[in-house]
Amino acid sequence: MRAARTSKILSPPSSWDELSYGNSYRKALEQQLEPWLPRLFGFHLMKLGRLSALLDTQSCMVSHHFNVASSGSDIQVYADSFQLPFLDKTIDACLLANTLSYSEDPHRILREVDRVLIDDGWLIMSGFNPFSIVGGMKLVPFIRNRHPYCCRVFSKMRMIDWLSLLNYEVLHHSHFQVVPWGPQGRSLLSAHIPAVGCQTLIIARKRTIPLTPNPLLAFQKRFRVSRGAVGATKDMHNEK
Repeated sequence: MRAARTSKILSPPSSWDELSYGNSYRKALEQQLEPWLPRLFGFHLMKLGRLSALLDTQSCMVSHHFNVASSGSDIQVYADSFQLPFLDKTIDACLLANTLSYSEDPHRILREVDRVLIDDGWLIMSGFNPFSIVGGMKLVPFIRNRHPYCCRVFSKMRMIDWLSLLNYEVLHHSHFQVVPWGPQGRSLLSAHIPAVGCQTLIIARKRTIPLTPNPLLAFQKRFRVSRGAVGATKDMHNEK
């Protein structure tokens, strides 16, 4: 397994049109987000990255939607993904549409997003599946230099593992769109062989309590000795 961090600087596409079958990818992803966007509530939805900014999120109940990227059109906040200009715990939801696929350090982006997300905030991530047609095209000369085949691909379980280390609860994860030219994300192929779907979707929430209980901490709380009792025993021995 290759390291998540790389020294190679990746240039993200400015729009979905720069990807082969880009509009099909966008429509399929929007269709997968349809049942989840109305469940999001809050004040601020941050769409991080150029591709995230072009997704339709009108059905989301969050009142303020804004786009963040280092460059591009229709961007409200120009900023580096590694250094977001927001205070801690001020964003209610964050959308990362293939943002990690074009980052030299995806761990750093996730840590920065975790910093600005409120407790119980929503994190929506999408990417390309390495075990799909997109992953196979990365091995073909001349084609692998085009978008999206030149981007980085991470397995679904690897991204879920990253989120678990940050104490996120994964509510939904799936692969969809088996064939890139398929405009619908819920096609017959996606229903029967979703494991080879070109795109990956993960929806998670930031949790403030440990998801894995620590039995040692529970034992210490149960058998904790008060300071007063220790002091009284010490005084009794001193009187003798």
